[in-house]
Amino acid sequence: MAGLIKDEDIQLVRERVRIDEVVEQYVTLRNAGGGSRKGLCPFHDEKTPSFNVSPSRGTYHCFGCGEGGDAIKFLQQIEGLTFVESVERLAAKYGLQLRYDESVQQRGPRRDPQQRQRLLEAHRLAAEFYSTVLQSSPDGQAGRQFVTDRGFDQSAAGTFGMGFAPRGGEELVAHLKGKGFTDEELTVGGLASRGQRGLYDRFRGRLMWPIREMTGEVIGFGARRMFDDDRIEAKYLNTSETPIYKKSQVLYGIDMARRQISSSSQAVVVEGYTDVMACHQAGVRTAVATCGTAFGEEHARILRRILLDHDAFRGEVIFTFDGDEAGQRAAMKAFEGDQQFTAQTYVAVEPRGMDPCDLRLADGDAAVRELVASRIPLYRFVLENTLTKYDLDRGDQRIDAVRESVGLATAIRDKSKTEEFLREIATRVGVDVDQVREEHRRHKPATKPQRITPARADAAAAAAPAPAPEPFVSFGAPQFAPEREALKAIAQYPHLAKAHLDDVHENDFTHPVGREVWKHLVAHGLPDRADSSFVPSVADTLPSDDLRRVLMIASSEPLSSTEGGAPAVVGSVIAHLQLLTSGRRVAEIKSKLQRTNPIDEAETYNRLFGELIALEQQHRALRDRAIGI
Repeated sequence: MAGLIKDEDIQLVRERVRIDEVVEQYVTLRNAGGGSRKGLCPFHDEKTPSFNVSPSRGTYHCFGCGEGGDAIKFLQQIEGLTFVESVERLAAKYGLQLRYDESVQQRGPRRDPQQRQRLLEAHRLAAEFYSTVLQSSPDGQAGRQFVTDRGFDQSAAGTFGMGFAPRGGEELVAHLKGKGFTDEELTVGGLASRGQRGLYDRFRGRLMWPIREMTGEVIGFGARRMFDDDRIEAKYLNTSETPIYKKSQVLYGIDMARRQISSSSQAVVVEGYTDVMACHQAGVRTAVATCGTAFGEEHARILRRILLDHDAFRGEVIFTFDGDEAGQRAAMKAFEGDQQFTAQTYVAVEPRGMDPCDLRLADGDAAVRELVASRIPLYRFVLENTLTKYDLDRGDQRIDAVRESVGLATAIRDKSKTEEFLREIATRVGVDVDQVREEHRRHKPATKPQRITPARADAAAAAAPAPAPEPFVSFGAPQFAPEREALKAIAQYPHLAKAHLDDVHENDFTHPVGREVWKHLVAHGLPDRADSSFVPSVADTLPSDDLRRVLMIASSEPLSSTEGGAPAVVGSVIAHLQLLTSGRRVAEIKSKLQRTNPIDEAETYNRLFGELIALEQQHRALRDRAIGI
């Protein structure tokens, strides 16, 4: 005896149910020979299908995680049901009448064994009611006008089961109670709410979209605000979590798109109900959307199972986002979960910022199909957004941009394309490709984060040390030797340096210490002849002992070279300082040129090219002065 259901009825369910029909509501199965079928296991993440279903035996087994059983066990696992609930659902699906042994004492509160079926029936009737109002009732005129304004006809509205909730707020409750449903069933199912005057319709004066499971059963609704006096200001109102509706596990349109997704190995993820409609009407019948929540891990699992997404199979998931800031944030969030797919992920963004529904309304069905066809890899879209954070006219920012960008290469499914992507980074940033290759070689991908409970997360955050500050590079570091030599030449021979400083500026000093000392030396005024009081006088103006110490060292430490006499050495040292600045400027212009399209931006390209020619001439002259030619 299992639960309250008679054993012979449980056996009848096992005999009548086809396990492959049950499993295929959740997993795409392919023939595997010998009468068995194969797909991706829904109970653990895997790259190669190891989930086998045997219709002749009525069983399933995963060779990866070891899970297995019959159709009853499958529903228990995938839906989180009890044994009795699983039997009841299968019996309802196949029209089998169950008998209960009332002599068995049930533990805990009495559970209504038919709750799910009752809630599904209430939602089916609610969808029919809303649809009738939209099609023929005066209450539905605003909804019918909206449908027309968005470029759909009544046939399209019927295909997607669109409806309208009357503004009165009691019509649906009265309709369903007349069908025998209780107040509790209507509130538990999210169709009604309780107020001071009793039960009222959850959705009032709104345009309705039924949200269906893959099986086609209505489990919830999406409702659009239509009137300014609607007391709920949210543009879209969705069914709250109920025993039959979990928004993180639902994709709008999946019931209509699942077979096309499976056969074409493509899924298009859009942002709204009308976008799904527009795509399907335009011929893109693989479109689905989330229901009032961001695309997440559970949604990815649904698509993976339908796509049969594994290493040996090449599918694609295409996200469409608005071109605004919110759309970019959505793209970044999708990219964070990108590794959940084996299929390559793409993004399609309309240049004018239109969503598929607006695009279809403006330019027709072909424009929607072209939008999807014009997709670019998601990692490339994210690269563009990543680079906007950096000032690519600065050398240090280009280095930082390269370091962050090479991490995106880990998202490329086809590793043969990695080299081309590294070249793309080099072109966009404006650096040599060898530099990008080296950064990619040294890049260590972040380890996959482990799931932890909120309590453990809080404890870990409290115990975690603060991140180390960016290290300060000493002015004594080797890379600042030319700047130290220049300060030494000016401090020791200010009267000789004066003739060479007309074109020297504070940006020639890249270290803040050297820059600050330089500024005070110039501000004090360089003497026309040797003056032993010059350095002490400048030291008195410096704001800290550290800067004074640097000046004292500069005034006393010998120059690295004295060949040719002091006048020649001073001129050479200062020219070398300017040579480094000139070299940086040449690199910046070359970087800009590399990032400029000579055809689309011809005027800018020609101007930059002219600047480069002049800078390279200046660079050669400084080099000659630096080596004493």
